[in-house]
Amino acid sequence: MQKLNRQELVSIVLPTYNEHENIVDAIHHIIRQVGDPVEVIVVDDDSPDETYRIVAEMEDERVKVIRRISTRGLASAINRGIIETRGEIIGWMDADLSMPASLLPIMIEKLKDHDIVIGSRYAEGGRDARSRLRVAASRMINGLATFVLGYGIKDYDSGFLVMRRQVLDRVTLMPTGYGSYFVEFIYACCKKGLKVLEVPYIFNDREKGVSKSAPSFRQFLLAGMAYGFRIFIARLRKVD
Repeated sequence: MQKLNRQELVSIVLPTYNEHENIVDAIHHIIRQVGDPVEVIVVDDDSPDETYRIVAEMEDERVKVIRRISTRGLASAINRGIIETRGEIIGWMDADLSMPASLLPIMIEKLKDHDIVIGSRYAEGGRDARSRLRVAASRMINGLATFVLGYGIKDYDSGFLVMRRQVLDRVTLMPTGYGSYFVEFIYACCKKGLKVLEVPYIFNDREKGVSKSAPSFRQFLLAGMAYGFRIFIARLRKVD
């Protein structure tokens, strides 16, 4: 395993849609916690609240914003952001302040001994502090993924990680879906023999703005079926 050189550029991708209330704080927290050299890549899906404009007006050379006009979707936004990164260490997280930037230095440090480090709600010491319905949905998805896919991963749909760029030489992120892309990516990494570590944290619900994933009962069922389908597809798919 490579020795971590903190002089390496760290690139953090933030996919956004209507995050004007949180985006500046999110970027400032990342830059302050990670320290230079760092870059933040914001990929905005043409937010009606003009999140992209707020980022552009920051005029910080460490921050880049990409406004997507005709393309939508969380996984594809992250994939686009990864393409734009220059760092040897790459990560992504939500922009709504629910995932603590203060965990990033710990996660980056753990790359000394691992290829990928996940911010985990369900590893020992972590907690999901959202509404009961959302926690129940996530617990159900992760329980199924852990049972079907294995490898001891507790938070298969975390959406919060850092990794070395070399990971992408062996595993391709599939740019479709909302959270199931993460299940497939982490499973493929494990199957390739890459070293994956989970670092626990407390996942709090957003304080500002409206969640894009808060489910109604119907959405809860549809999302659960979609996740279940992709979990089994991931298990059956051949990893080259």
